[in-house]
Amino acid sequence: MDFDLVDGDSGSNDSYDDDYDYIVHSICDKEDVRSFAGIFLPVIYALALVVGLAGNALVVVVYTSRVRVRTLTDVCILNLAISDLLLLLTLPFWAADAVHGWMLGSAACKLTSFLYSTNFSCGMLLLACISVDRYRAVAQNPTGRTGTGPRVRRQWFLVCLVLWSVASFLGLPELIFSTVKHSHHRMACTARYPPSMARPAKAALELLEVILRFLLPFLVMIVCYSLVGRALSQAVGVRRDRKWRALRVLLAVVAVFLLTQLPYNVVKLCRAMDVIYLLVTDCQVSKRLDRAIQVTESLALTHACINPLLYAFIGSSFRGHVLKAIKHLGQRLGRHPRHVNEEPAVEIALNTCTQTQSQSGSEDQDTSTFTI
Repeated sequence: MDFDLVDGDSGSNDSYDDDYDYIVHSICDKEDVRSFAGIFLPVIYALALVVGLAGNALVVVVYTSRVRVRTLTDVCILNLAISDLLLLLTLPFWAADAVHGWMLGSAACKLTSFLYSTNFSCGMLLLACISVDRYRAVAQNPTGRTGTGPRVRRQWFLVCLVLWSVASFLGLPELIFSTVKHSHHRMACTARYPPSMARPAKAALELLEVILRFLLPFLVMIVCYSLVGRALSQAVGVRRDRKWRALRVLLAVVAVFLLTQLPYNVVKLCRAMDVIYLLVTDCQVSKRLDRAIQVTESLALTHACINPLLYAFIGSSFRGHVLKAIKHLGQRLGRHPRHVNEEPAVEIALNTCTQTQSQSGSEDQDTSTFTI
């Protein structure tokens, strides 16, 4: 969880987890900030948990039981759903912490903080990986097809292992430094750094998270989807409405990422600058900054709820598998539906030499395509 605590420095901008914040040797009472968090965060986290669990759990169930994993994008979407589920499962603990304080001990504090940070980072890195694979599928594959042999699957496994390793590395500081601190009226799970390294460590971690969790994925998405969009617009043999539908999907993916992640990372950047240069010297400004991090971080978390919609349900083939699962479930329960409309998968396969349109409902076809 994103807390800002620097011990042993009266000039620093501490988070709302402290009962008092010392701003240029004056006391700043942040009880109203904690009261706001105790009402706002549980409501937002509860909504995110219900919506996010339903969508991501369905993605995991369908991909593991009915969908044959054919591309790296499929693997990343499955890993993304798992990552989002693990992230969302930490929210009840943070909601309880916002209301009552941390009551589960130091070990649970470290583990929950580590899971939150690792899965938040992993989700962003997986989005970048999906962008790269979509670009390779539609613009660089000379045949429009890709193999799924043992060698290719090992490469997929290696890519995912690297992404999870980088995300775990970003979560290590939370595992090492998170602890339970008595904050006058209650216990709080927060990161406490040694006084000698508190300021540079906190600033460096804030900047590193902004770069790897936002700037890098965003730049990758912009470059890859711009190239994919150009390839789609120039494709021949593909109906105009399908081209624009695919382009709208790309725009929606980038727009949602920007709207949910940009505000949070701007506030994180401001906090990093404050840690370095001690910019905040007014109590009210410090309080507004704390509220801003609460609101924008909650907004950033909603991306875990939207991911299934953007990366799985928007594909007609995935929706077809969901409908098949519902049909089979109804048959098992003794309800024999007359007919379930199964929308066939519509896929656009592009390459640098030729552009062709393929439309297939087969689960076993190995294609390197951008599914709309």
